Amino acid sequence: MQERETRLLMLVNDEPAQCRLVSAIASRAGWRTVFARDAATAIAMLGTQDGMMLDAIILDQWVPGADAASLISELKLRRPALPILLITSIGSNEAAIDAMRAGASDYIIKPVAPERLIAALSMAVDKSKELGELHPLTEKITQPLAFEEIIGSAPAFRTALAIAAKAARSRAPIFIEGEHGVGKEVVADAIQAASPRAKLPYLKVNCGAIASNLLDSVLFGHEKDAFAGAFDRRIGIFQQAEGGTVFLDEVDLLPPQTQIRLVRLLTQGEISPLGAAHSYRIDVRILSASNASLANKLADGQFREDLYYRLNVVQLTIPPLRERTSDIPALARHFLGRMASEPGLRSLGITDEALTMLRGYDWPGNVRQLQSALFRAAVLCERDALTPEEFPQISAAVGVPGHGGSGGAGTNDGIGVTLYENDGNMRPLEEIEADVIRLAIGHYRGRMTKSPAASALDVLPCTVSSSTLGSATRLKRFCRATPA
Repeated sequence: MQERETRLLMLVNDEPAQCRLVSAIASRAGWRTVFARDAATAIAMLGTQDGMMLDAIILDQWVPGADAASLISELKLRRPALPILLITSIGSNEAAIDAMRAGASDYIIKPVAPERLIAALSMAVDKSKELGELHPLTEKITQPLAFEEIIGSAPAFRTALAIAAKAARSRAPIFIEGEHGVGKEVVADAIQAASPRAKLPYLKVNCGAIASNLLDSVLFGHEKDAFAGAFDRRIGIFQQAEGGTVFLDEVDLLPPQTQIRLVRLLTQGEISPLGAAHSYRIDVRILSASNASLANKLADGQFREDLYYRLNVVQLTIPPLRERTSDIPALARHFLGRMASEPGLRSLGITDEALTMLRGYDWPGNVRQLQSALFRAAVLCERDALTPEEFPQISAAVGVPGHGGSGGAGTNDGIGVTLYENDGNMRPLEEIEADVIRLAIGHYRGRMTKSPAASALDVLPCTVSSSTLGSATRLKRFCRATPA
């Protein structure tokens, strides 16, 4: 049977503005939308001709006639295979967790971002993408980390962090390159927090999420009557961030006219809002990131050479998670610790078998996908610790839990500290010490003075050879000397 070109979406919402927005976004991705204003209408619509052809349902957190979790349970009872997504407000994690336990596939934070909605719909209906689990947990549980709290001991990752920490104190533009989900925004946030501009404005723009004909107005602003529909004057992002920092994500998607304007800002420190007869001098630092190689874009003529070199004064390359699987145990425990503080969730452990299985998976969505997989598992887990059974799709992809995969067997499973170089030789002791310090700081979220971290390091003389006693003492002294 030939697959339908247009997918059908049911939107359960009684807000006309929200309905128009969601249906307009969905239509751009080839979806047709039918509407239900309340719970009773949504249930009744399942029995109609359109209802039998539905590919997905989106419902608002506040549904007239029923709470979201109850409606999801009823809909899943009638149509178990139908993906259901929840639209919820910021800070409503508990409601979203209840919805997921009732059977929701994912949830989206208001205001609805076009690329986020389209990705969620695509993930929900494309069975080949099931291994993606949930979409970014960073959207759901946000907690900026300082450099010393970022988990990672792989040499390439540690090198990138060291460069970032050093460059953070300068005024130089920094470009961060890496695949989707590797943590580019996390590193950008750490740079901002460690910079002299930490207390000044910090604004973020996803260049790929804004229509190209609107991007200049968003970034540089416009005057009244600058173009059709410009009924009021608009202050652009760069002016709003005066004295501070702007993070441009997916900078490789900047249209040519915006690239020209950005070159002027970086070379002359000036911007001209659309329709303005004069320029403004501004002081703003630019951090940028890209999922694609800017060097390749430059070679293909899709990116300006002068802009490339001005953005790329300091370049950081964040390696994918599949190249640092030894970090997965520490990352998993770190994320579970953060999730435990969320309403509706509790403190959970994770078994060695589950960690071995997670290390055996390739993680095409990188750290973001790991966060999402852990979040789903934590929401649905009824035990005190996560096992491979809480990750059925990943377990199926890896094969028999504990066997195969790129993670392999290692001497430091569950520890998060790499003992050997890629060539098989032991790493220098100083590097291992630095990893232990970073792991302790990350595990205890930076609370070092008179903290469990300092106490935890007291055990080091018992767990390492006598030749490292002096090193362990230095570690403990470092922790006790670190400000809280």
